[in-house]
Amino acid sequence: MKRYALLVIGSGPAGVSAARGYLDAGGPGPVCLVSSDGDAPYERPPLSKEVLAGQSAPQGDPIDGEPLPETVELRLATTVSHVDPGERTVTAGEEVLGYDQLVVATGARPLPLPAVDADADVHMLRSLDDARRLTQAAEHARTALVIGSGFIGCEAAASLAARGIDTTMVTVEAAPQRERLGEHAAAAITDWLTGVGVTVRTGASVTAVRAPRIVHLDVDGAAGTLSPDLVLVAIGVEPGAGFLAGSGLQVYEGRLVADEHLQAAPGVWAAGDSARAMHAVAGRALAVEHWGDALAMGELAGLNAAEPDRPGAWSDVPGFWSTIGEHTLKYSAWGDGHARAEVDARPGRFTIWYGDESDRLVGVLAYNADDDYERGEALIAQGADLAAARAGAQPPTGSGLGAGADEAAEESDGEVGREG
Repeated sequence: MKRYALLVIGSGPAGVSAARGYLDAGGPGPVCLVSSDGDAPYERPPLSKEVLAGQSAPQGDPIDGEPLPETVELRLATTVSHVDPGERTVTAGEEVLGYDQLVVATGARPLPLPAVDADADVHMLRSLDDARRLTQAAEHARTALVIGSGFIGCEAAASLAARGIDTTMVTVEAAPQRERLGEHAAAAITDWLTGVGVTVRTGASVTAVRAPRIVHLDVDGAAGTLSPDLVLVAIGVEPGAGFLAGSGLQVYEGRLVADEHLQAAPGVWAAGDSARAMHAVAGRALAVEHWGDALAMGELAGLNAAEPDRPGAWSDVPGFWSTIGEHTLKYSAWGDGHARAEVDARPGRFTIWYGDESDRLVGVLAYNADDDYERGEALIAQGADLAAARAGAQPPTGSGLGAGADEAAEESDGEVGREG
């Protein structure tokens, strides 16, 4: 049995940054990264934007522009089916591998749409291979249907419309992202989508998809049917750590439960979408599905795996960027809900401040307001008052919070995906 000092499961941002962080901290080898993906690690955020819009080829640029260190053994198209934390082994494909330290970064995968014929021509977008098939289909499509109004659905709809495809989005929501971000943001996103030619049909649920692409809808109680040339399902994701059930590790709703150091058990660390970890600043367990957070968590898990006796704590405020057509939203929040949303709007820009039941700041959404975004991120970490944030409160000089936010946050929400 081959044994590794560090074994990483997953080749998305969390897995790649874990391997890099471990080596940067001087962790010993050998290091192995196991991935169910058939392609070497690549940037996923462009898949729903530049790639789908036809502005760049689906070739898979390396994460952060750098390939994995040559000292990392990469096992592609290999699925891990079992982890034994007692024996410190994993079953990867047909082989059992040993490890001293393990990072679980299996990410998330798109939720399938129920009631779909097995031979229906329906796309999802998570992997580079998905993007290849989707862009090939888009080259010959005149009409497209996007099911779901999450950020990947919104980004993809705008990208398809940019190609000149007559694009319709259907969503069960009253407006895109209304439940998550509130009325003002939902209205802005709707305007951006319709502005590039997307038809947005709200209050619409898909009851069935029949081969080849006949989509049956229920729109506010009325039945309808669409037959587009291309169908993309983007209704959310499910975390990818469910395979750990029965391993002795604690799993909650498909995520590996970890402490504030991202440690799930002796020698086992969790990062990215597949983690449900205590947050050192928030003081509660959080699950995040954002590219930039996966990078940060992976790096921390790798550093802690290299120096397990001196682990650092997860303290970054979660957040992401999303570009819909030519419009970029920047969001920073604990991500587990809000009670109030206060809007500061001026021509060409707006900021939405989110508060909890005690009027404590728990989130900020900014459009063309980078100063508010960076200030808000730092104030969220400090538990600042909502009214004070709106009034222009500044974090203490030298706090370091909010610095480098543009580098830490990556475009795109979690649906394009993480390694699974």
